[in-house]
Amino acid sequence: MSRTVYVNARVFTADEPEWAEAIAVDGTSIVAVGSEEEVRAAAGPAGSDGAEVVDLDGRLVLPGVVDAHTHLVMMGEALGRVGLTDARTLDEIRSRLVAARAADPDAPRVLGRGWLFDSVPGGAPTSAMLDAALPDVPVYLDANDYHSCWVNSAALVELGITRDTPDPIGGRIGRDATGEPNGMLYETAAQQYAWEHLAEQATDADRDAAVERTIAAYLATGVTGVVDMAFDELGLAAFRRAADRRGGTLPVRVVAHWFVANTGDADANLAQVARAVELASEVDAPWLRIAGIKLVLDGVIDACTAAMRHPYVDGSNAEPIWPLDALEPVVAAADAAGLQVAMHAIGDAASGIALDALEHAHEVNGERDRRHRIEHLEYVDRADVARLARLGVVASMQPVHADPAIWANWAAMLGDERADRGFPWTEITDAGAVLAFSTDAPTAPHEALPNLYVAATRRSALDPSFPANHPEYAVPLADAVRHATRDAAFSCREEDARGRIAPGLAADFAVVDRDPFELGDDALLEARVIRTVVAGGTVYEVEAAADEREAARAVA
Repeated sequence: MSRTVYVNARVFTADEPEWAEAIAVDGTSIVAVGSEEEVRAAAGPAGSDGAEVVDLDGRLVLPGVVDAHTHLVMMGEALGRVGLTDARTLDEIRSRLVAARAADPDAPRVLGRGWLFDSVPGGAPTSAMLDAALPDVPVYLDANDYHSCWVNSAALVELGITRDTPDPIGGRIGRDATGEPNGMLYETAAQQYAWEHLAEQATDADRDAAVERTIAAYLATGVTGVVDMAFDELGLAAFRRAADRRGGTLPVRVVAHWFVANTGDADANLAQVARAVELASEVDAPWLRIAGIKLVLDGVIDACTAAMRHPYVDGSNAEPIWPLDALEPVVAAADAAGLQVAMHAIGDAASGIALDALEHAHEVNGERDRRHRIEHLEYVDRADVARLARLGVVASMQPVHADPAIWANWAAMLGDERADRGFPWTEITDAGAVLAFSTDAPTAPHEALPNLYVAATRRSALDPSFPANHPEYAVPLADAVRHATRDAAFSCREEDARGRIAPGLAADFAVVDRDPFELGDDALLEARVIRTVVAGGTVYEVEAAADEREAARAVA
């Protein structure tokens, strides 16, 4: 096996002891961590037949980040669409769409992503607003939270949506005062009409390109593992092709949760669970495996589609997409089969239902280590935080969703009292629950270091002019890293294989050009990953870092 010793480093291990200065790698695994003297002794002599020595010039080394909640194909598609998150007026949104059309006038559609409700007059997008700029080509714009889609009139025609088109279970077609579709598709209406249509138009080559964009983007930011939270047949096929192109492996470790939709038919719902059980035994390799199922119980606070125990400021509320009577048999069946259950629950009513269903599974299937998860938990009842810990449920949360630059509309929908308890990370850890950090890309930027910045400061990685957002819920940087590495690996039952820099674990780590532990949290906004190592091999390296490495070897 090939041995490599990385020396002259500041290694944050996310383990005990917390810091080291060298790492020895043999093949795909870490064999020694500690002082340079200790590690060199463990690795054996350097030289042509011995260990290769890499001098990291005092750089910071972090365990490979595990993005514990992401959407891989969708992220790759988003990276190829018009970005709108920082377009803060309707005129700017339209200007970018017109420019995209001019750049590719033969494209059958204009696709965008990431717009914010408070960038649109009255927070109420309409097809007419888009028609004024692009009346003759279908336009599809995914909201920043990916729970609604804004389309123009040409897209409504392409989709066949009329005043007579019914709302699907768990979704809604926006309509004007006369009942005509107004260009907004919420929740499952976006999924079943817009997204399924676009998926039908996409080719395998399109999906392969999306997968490659995602892999490259993640490796460049120090992410070595991901958990996809909406895998389907098309996504599975795309990642199998990606592995086939590489001789059966991938440069990033993929764990997936199979998406299960509420069809309104109990047998059809259980059939989806059965398919996930089948795939979990069939797709179980070190680089790609299916771990469980994913259920979306509600929507999002920005669009007032998250299920709350008390109404929004405007008096509205939302029903859960999965009522408890439909949810319980699905969760119990998946639990009995040994699958992990991940449930999207943003509102406090939804997270309460999720915990009720998990308690039911405990009752009918007995006690054991389950490692079920609730995703997002943006506003959760205090009593349910304690229940979460008692049931051993992982709180899977996304710091970038608490970025102050996108906070205003979220807080306005809830009102000040509830907004004051938004994203209560320290409440969850104080209760004894495991907290795993992720990005939920493409609903938020996928980059790992800015995500850690928001976690450690509650300040904006998008616009530093915003004040900190309830800094009492910020976590120390060391804890933020652990939540994104060690605890994220725990969330997918791989804490004994990766997530820390420790002997016997996978050699997955990232080298960073600035050290926020020494320079302060603000350094995370300027820092960049200059090397990413997965299974002992360098899978990403910036050119400057390569030159530095060669110079260091020449000196050695």
